[in-house]
Amino acid sequence: MAATLGSDVHVWCVPWRGVSAEALFRPLIAAYASVPADDLPIVRGEHGKPWLSAPLGELAFSWSHSGDTALCAIARGDAGFELGVDIERVRPRPRLLALAERFFSPSEAALLRSCTEETRLDMFLALWTSKEAVLKAHGGGLSYGLHRASFHVVEGRAHPVAFDGAIAPATAWTVQPLDVRAGFAGAIAWRGASRTVRLMTQDTEPFPSTP
Repeated sequence: MAATLGSDVHVWCVPWRGVSAEALFRPLIAAYASVPADDLPIVRGEHGKPWLSAPLGELAFSWSHSGDTALCAIARGDAGFELGVDIERVRPRPRLLALAERFFSPSEAALLRSCTEETRLDMFLALWTSKEAVLKAHGGGLSYGLHRASFHVVEGRAHPVAFDGAIAPATAWTVQPLDVRAGFAGAIAWRGASRTVRLMTQDTEPFPSTP
């Protein structure tokens, strides 16, 4: 599996059965790292971001789950390569505007207020998943502040506008929507130039075994 990765980003979409993300995806990541799953050196950053310690630090990954679906993104880069993924189930959010006013940038909140009722939820989810993907890639998570990554939405796609703090500048990032399955919104982000994203789906376990 490691040989097939190259410079691409692989995103696995699998059923979520309530186990921990680490337990679910450890065998998959181990297959890319070409090591037994029990020997995979997953460690946690200050805010909980999982990563691989040396000598496997060039293999980056990120996971997310919502409803009955889970994602795991895997890419190869320099040690510390920043990669994040997020998925959210599409469901009614009565407090959508209140959440945006509290946690989004002023321009994003204004964008959501001005759009039609029919497009508001999709726009909110495009913003939310893009923001969370960036913050997960950085490692600060939601506690770092959703307002620090500001986007504009055009034709349903969130485009980086202004990032501040340790995640700046916005131009350093690639952020893409993920159309993983009906009823879900997703996004992937990494710091660096554009790459090819390959979506891999699997309805049953186990994952491919370690080479």
